[in-house]
Amino acid sequence: MTNAPLPLVRLLASWLTALAAMLVLAAPARADDVSAAARGVVRVVVIATVDGEMVDVEHGTGFAVAPGRIVTNAHVVELLERYPGEAVVGVVPSEGDKSFEGRVLRLDKSRDLALIEVTGVRLPPLTLYTGQLGESDPLIALGYPGNVDLATARSADDFVTPTAPVRSQGVMSGNRTLEGTAVLVHTASIARGNSGGPLLDRCGRVLGVNSALTRGEEGDASFAFAIADSELIAFLREASQPVSTIATPCLTLADADARDRAEAERQSVEERERARAAAERARDDREAALEKARADNAKTRENMIAGAALLLALSVLAIGGAGLLAGKRQKQRQARIAAIAGGVLFVAAIATFLLRPDFDPESVAAADESGGTAATRTTALSGPLLCTLVPERSRIILPPVETVSLSWRGDGCMNGRTQYAEAPGGGWERILVPNEDATVSVLRFDPVSGSYTNSRYLLSAEAMTRARSLRGQVQQKACAAETGARAALATQQSAIRTSLPAQVNERLVYRCTAAK
Repeated sequence: MTNAPLPLVRLLASWLTALAAMLVLAAPARADDVSAAARGVVRVVVIATVDGEMVDVEHGTGFAVAPGRIVTNAHVVELLERYPGEAVVGVVPSEGDKSFEGRVLRLDKSRDLALIEVTGVRLPPLTLYTGQLGESDPLIALGYPGNVDLATARSADDFVTPTAPVRSQGVMSGNRTLEGTAVLVHTASIARGNSGGPLLDRCGRVLGVNSALTRGEEGDASFAFAIADSELIAFLREASQPVSTIATPCLTLADADARDRAEAERQSVEERERARAAAERARDDREAALEKARADNAKTRENMIAGAALLLALSVLAIGGAGLLAGKRQKQRQARIAAIAGGVLFVAAIATFLLRPDFDPESVAAADESGGTAATRTTALSGPLLCTLVPERSRIILPPVETVSLSWRGDGCMNGRTQYAEAPGGGWERILVPNEDATVSVLRFDPVSGSYTNSRYLLSAEAMTRARSLRGQVQQKACAAETGARAALATQQSAIRTSLPAQVNERLVYRCTAAK
């Protein structure tokens, strides 16, 4: 055991050799939520020695609540109390090729819980589910049952070699109190060695800590007990140990897809209804505009006809006056002026009458359409954005970020530093593969619809190594507007996407709007 005294491993080997049997290799972890949770499950081994001789050994299961903190049962590490200073705790992760020495930080015998610290390894923490749990709800136990170990172990090394935990399924049977501690009663099969392991829902969230089982006698059915999440949360709070919790009910990906489609259809119906209402408003507005334009036209025509009549009357008076003045020798000049004025007024009267406007409804409709309305125009988002989680369109298994602030540029630059590539089917995409966290995120943004999606894959160590290797081929690290660079990024990301499981573990859908 890495970091543990070598003689202890040898003593453990000699003590377990007699129990060895044919080895059956564990199946690789499946790409599902329970396998994702199994990454944070460990085997806990406690070895006691006296005068250099191993005198006792105990093993169970534990799970991470923080990268370097593990929860297990208090009775799994009771050898530390029976052999003070002469027992050591070993932690064997489910992945990798090493085991590590641990240190008990807190012990609660009344709740049968212990908190262990381990260094040298970062374990993916599990999330606790604090929502409602109904009777007959399906659940899964993860752990290292001793009877499986005895049947499959070839040598003692198998007990300190990382391997995937065994899973068993059952249903919730009820809530009880066991020696003053709230427990869940369930039917998932557990055995010695499962102690301290997590009891999970289908989404891989912790419901409780497996601790005991009933014995079936004379045909009686066997049931198991798991320390309730409320007791675990209280224990961790007393230990000042933060833990991730979530109350969102577990939703299968198929259910999430169905809800997503239903929500998309609902939004489509609403959009069509808004478009219909906008069209009706536009039609009513156009009719009102036509009626007003028709009335204005009629009034203008009446005014121009009246003006033409007035001008005609004035021209007649001017010409008549010119005739009267023409008979007087001394008024010849005034007669010519009056005649000219009469002619101008007559021409003006004719022009005014002829230029009276006709009513043209097309000109009114064209003016209305040129103005348009915000409801009938679609504009791509850009600039600072505020994106809000849409729970009814999401599959949530871990505590989500409720709002995300983004800044988008039309050439695919996100937040001024991350380049996105054109995605298959429309929109933009970027795949993030971190160095530490065992999670790959496929980020997609559609600036037209305002939809921002974070699809998260919780991968095994082997799958993460492969994804990081492919990420190393991605050359586009910063924003660049060149089309060729974006095309190369899309090709390189396609290789990463192909390596991911067929099903995503978590999908967070956000609706983005321009930030105020």
